[in-house]
Amino acid sequence: MIILRPDNSTQTFNVIPRQYLGSFTMEVRDDSTNVIVDYDLTNGSIEGNYLNFTNVFLPLLVEGHFYDLTLYTDNTKTSVIYKDRIFCTAQDIDQTTNDHYKINEGQYTQYDGNNNDYIVI
Repeated sequence: MIILRPDNSTQTFNVIPRQYLGSFTMEVRDDSTNVIVDYDLTNGSIEGNYLNFTNVFLPLLVEGHFYDLTLYTDNTKTSVIYKDRIFCTAQDIDQTTNDHYKINEGQYTQYDGNNNDYIVI
């Protein structure tokens, strides 16, 4: 799964496609609204087995939404060379430091007191 941010900054993601070509057509479909947006990618760079893309996603991706990513070899969308899922979040996620996605971040605060008093009527 690819994790992207909901802002208009330049974002990089890595894929291992079936073919390494110079240009691709990327189709991104929002699972919630079923809206499809196409991007033309020509700025891929190969590092080892990975193909790295740097792109600005306009219109902006929506926080908390899942997207289906499909890479095609050309504009006719006949040959699929890669499929994946995208999750959009503004949270900092780093699994190497156990910083995972928190679904209730900013909505729930845990009481840290040790008051166990109760009233018996």
